[in-house]
This record gives sequence, C-alpha cells and structure tokens, in this order.
Amino acid sequence: MKAVDWNNLDDDLYKVFWDQNVRQFWVDEEIPISDDKQDWEGGLLTPDEKDIYEKILASLTLLDTEQGGMGMPSIILNVENLHAKAVFSFMCMMEQMHAKSYSTIFSTLAKQERIDELFEWVENNEIIQKKLSVIDGFYSGIEEEHGLYKALTASVLLETFLFYSGFFYPLWFAGHGKLIKSGEIISLIVRDESVHGVFTGLMAQKELEKIEDPLIVEQLKKDVIIMMEDLYELEIQYTKEIYAKVDLADEVLRYVEYNADKALMNLGLEPYFHIKESEVNAIVLNGINTETKNHDFFSTKGNGYIKNTTSQEIDDSVFDI
Repeated sequence: MKAVDWNNLDDDLYKVFWDQNVRQFWVDEEIPISDDKQDWEGGLLTPDEKDIYEKILASLTLLDTEQGGMGMPSIILNVENLHAKAVFSFMCMMEQMHAKSYSTIFSTLAKQERIDELFEWVENNEIIQKKLSVIDGFYSGIEEEHGLYKALTASVLLETFLFYSGFFYPLWFAGHGKLIKSGEIISLIVRDESVHGVFTGLMAQKELEKIEDPLIVEQLKKDVIIMMEDLYELEIQYTKEIYAKVDLADEVLRYVEYNADKALMNLGLEPYFHIKESEVNAIVLNGINTETKNHDFFSTKGNGYIKNTTSQEIDDSVFDI
C-alpha cells in the first residue's frame, strides 16, 4: 500500500482539478429555496408544468444516486493513480450532494405524499430504468479487459449528456424569472458536471493511450459511439414522454445533442451531431454558461461564490470611529 503524496505529482493536472473542485464546493442549504414557494404556490405554473418539473427532479435524483453510489466508487476502486483517486473521491461526494439538493427542492415545494409518488414513478419508469441499466452495465463490467476505459466513457456520457435533458426545464424557468433559487442550484450542479466531465474525459484518454494496438483503440472509439447512439435513442423516448404536454421536446433534444457533442469532445472524439450554439435555446444555453454570475445582491451563493481565505483579528479599535 502506498500513501498519496501531493508533493510528488507525475502530472500537475491532478492538482489543478483538485483545486478547482475545492473552490466550487457548496452545500444545498446555502441556497434559500423557500424563496421559490411563492412562484410554486402563486399560480405561475400550470399543473402540467409542475408535474414535469417534479418528474425531472426525480429522474435526476436517480441518475445522481447511480453516479454517486455505483459509478464513481467503481472508478475510484479501479483507477491506479492515487491523485486521480483523490479527485474522483471529491467528485463522488459532490454527486451525493447533487442528489440531496433535489430532495431539498422537493421538501420545500411538495408534500411528502407527492414526493413518495414521484420516487415510485421513477422506480417504475421503463425508459429511465433502461438508461440506468445501460450505464450500470459498464460500471459493473469495469474489471473486464478495457473495462475502466468503457466505465470512464459511460461516466462522461452520463454527466455531460444524459443529465442535460433534466437540466433544461429548471434553467428554462429560471431564465424566465420563475423558480430562480431552484435554477441556481441547477446552475451550481452544471458547473460541477462541467469539471467532472472534462476530468473524467481526460482520464479516459489516458487509459486509451496505454493501449498499443491501434485496431483495439479504433474499436473502442467505435464502441463509444454505439453506446452514445443507444443512449440517445432512449433519450428521445424519455424526452418526448416527459415534455409532450408543454411542446418543448424538439428544443430539449437539440440541447441534448449539443451536450452529446461536448461529451464526445471531452473524450477526445469528433462531434456526432454538429449542433451549433445558435440552434440551442438561448435562455437555456446561458444557463450552462459556467462563468461567474449571480442573480441579485442578496443571493446567498451564485455560481461565482468565493470563500474567504484570509482572516484578521477584530478588537475594539476596529469600532473606534
């Protein structure tokens, strides 16, 4: 057994991503979700819109539960580099934070009986369970030949591709000035997923570089495209089912395709759909912009929140005006 030595790095990449993850750390209680109750109870959303919003959050909870409970832990156990293990461990913890944050939104906006119905719905939804089964298959087979590479690519597709059909609606509402605090949590999650996808994609590329046979490398790349195509077919079914009553399915699918291309690029592969930014809903596209932004002066934490790293002792002289 070896101890992780942060003073002896074989690649500065690990320290860069460790620092970035730490700088982004947040907890769900820091966002005043109760501010959204007036929008939720004030008639600004139709019953159909509420139903879709709740089902989307339930779906996201299931996917994050898989990532935090099965996906990332499997990768942590099988990746060799100790610094990479540390970064993945931090990211794994944040996946659980994401899953918990949806419950914070639920507990603020919905009654327990409705929450129970939603979790039962997501457990019995055939399309969602199929998506999860595909991803879980790669995590379960991680110890097979080239299994780590496949698991890493599945992780990237989950976090940079599959999550985004769910992110669309909260970001769309926040962009229209509704449920802004819930949208702020989604923005923080998007910021995390952006970093997770890039780091995991780079780790996948490192795994691919270890393989000397170019034929195997090409076959693995083709396998990624096949995996993405299979997941996209399920995503089409899910999106059309979820968004049917609000006529947003086509816009959501363009958004999903746009992020599928980003996932492939994280893996060092060429885009598949070639979706331009101009083809994506501008309001939602702005919602995944990970540059610093805040909603208002009184916001508890925007995605540009910065922790104080210095302190100064206070004594009576400070108040001697």
